[in-house]
Amino acid sequence: MTNIVVIAHDAKKAELVKFLKERQDWLRGINLLATGRTAEFIESQGISCKHLSPGQSGGYIQITEMIRKGEIDIVIFLRDHVVVQQHHDDIRNLLETCNTQNIPLATNYATAELVILGLIKKEASQRLKGI
Repeated sequence: MTNIVVIAHDAKKAELVKFLKERQDWLRGINLLATGRTAEFIESQGISCKHLSPGQSGGYIQITEMIRKGEIDIVIFLRDHVVVQQHHDDIRNLLETCNTQNIPLATNYATAELVILGLIKKEASQRLKGI
């Protein structure tokens, strides 16, 4: 089962919901995991997800550890680059861990779409090969 972390800063939460709703057919059978307020927001819009801790309460650290354990396949983090938060180092560590652990990371709408399309193509190819 594929685990995709979805995170969005406040200014990007509606954009994330739009992205997920427009691609619901693509995301069948995918486990969505989201940090505190992002999880609450997307669930209020009818999208199911597993709740993780809020970012400022250790959610980014929690995701970073899950990546290191091989439990996360993709991270979609729609960031508001104007916002600098007290837990900015946790965010930086999360992004760096995606890079060092070779986890696809999308920080904008277009890249998120390409990453999801790549996942679909990879899964289809594996099915054809009997993997």
